[in-house]
Amino acid sequence: MDKSLVTFDLVVDNFNRFNYTFNTEPFHLNIGGIRDTSRVNSFNDIIFIAYNDGVNNIVKTFTATTDPGLSYLNTPLASNGTAILKEGQIIDAFKLGLHQGKYKALVQNVDFTVYRDNNRDNVLDTNVKTETGMFGINLHHANANYESKQIDKWSAGCQVIANPDDFETLLSLADKSVAAGYKTFNYTLFTKEQFFA
Repeated sequence: MDKSLVTFDLVVDNFNRFNYTFNTEPFHLNIGGIRDTSRVNSFNDIIFIAYNDGVNNIVKTFTATTDPGLSYLNTPLASNGTAILKEGQIIDAFKLGLHQGKYKALVQNVDFTVYRDNNRDNVLDTNVKTETGMFGINLHHANANYESKQIDKWSAGCQVIANPDDFETLLSLADKSVAAGYKTFNYTLFTKEQFFA
């Protein structure tokens, strides 16, 4: 997907079209993802942040994945299948915390609904049973030193930014949002077909 196609106005239009909550207060971030299922094990999705900095409306876009990697599709961690986050809006989805107790990230704060893909093939299956709960689905980076090209084991269902510098940009904005009084972050996930309809 072409990140340059994701404009602030298009984000707002999509939130309005689906009757999703859109935050307009300065540094009250709107974090979202756009999923492209055309390729597996590739950072071919987009994570975006749309916000107002007190003067301007801004959108930042990052190369990312909203899907689990092939390693976990073929060998699920859970007996009922690999988690694939279901599309939609999750209010208060994330808060600042530690990913796997190791480094600062956005960590799951409320129950998420996931598809459980359990047929161990190379296809992302979303026509399967769902499960809702706390699964440790966080928003974090892949390799800490350079931009990752393949998902592999970087995601078992997490939302993962490929470039660590992009992730630092996200954390910096998250810190500003917390300083402005917003302790949690909504997350809104679209399919490519929904967002660019």
